[in-house]
Amino acid sequence: MSSTDSDSDQREFDWVERFCNKRGNEFFCLIDEEYVNSNFNLTGLRQNVRHYKPALKFIRNTEEPNLELMSEEKALEIEEDTEHLYGLIHSRYIVTDEGMRRMAKKYRAGIFGKCPNVFCKKQPCLPIGLYDEPKKDTVKLYCPKCRDIYSPKLRYRKIDGAYFGTTFPHLLLNIRETIRPSEPPQEYTPTIFGFQIDKIDLKNENNEKIEKDEDLNQNKNEEFQKEQKKENIK
Repeated sequence: MSSTDSDSDQREFDWVERFCNKRGNEFFCLIDEEYVNSNFNLTGLRQNVRHYKPALKFIRNTEEPNLELMSEEKALEIEEDTEHLYGLIHSRYIVTDEGMRRMAKKYRAGIFGKCPNVFCKKQPCLPIGLYDEPKKDTVKLYCPKCRDIYSPKLRYRKIDGAYFGTTFPHLLLNIRETIRPSEPPQEYTPTIFGFQIDKIDLKNENNEKIEKDEDLNQNKNEEFQKEQKKENIK
């Protein structure tokens, strides 16, 4: 067996490979080993992870700690921290050239899901976080066609949105113009008995109602002031 085959077999069974192949983790891409092994790329992450060192060893596939020798509680904590650390690294990696290339491949394959808006005609979506800080909200889907936000399938709704961040989909679409939707979505037009409802008329009706309410309140206020003056005269 060649050294290349040996490296490939080792990579196939490491923690990162298992994590990314786990059902419910399809949104994550495989982070390049060279990126993970650079301490510069991990700057500032240590304080966000309880068991940073053992978690990083799992991800780097070097001297994995023996969880069998630990208490069940601590072993579970380390496993959770490893997933959390990978998510934090992932949010940085997917805005690199290689990271965007890998995520664009998933996007073209429709792995992230399709837009539920019928007028978007099954437009592929991209994962997005509403916050860059972890533990604030779960991952959402951004549709590049209607530019709206949707919830993903149920099995993805526990993933932290910070693992994808607020920047990723917009940066990807800005840099890789070929994956942008070529046409805007068709806009729904409401009708009553087949007749189109003019949005301007609806807006005018709402404005007229607001003006009538304001006039009514003004009249009531004037009447109240008149009554007050009469009582003061008495």
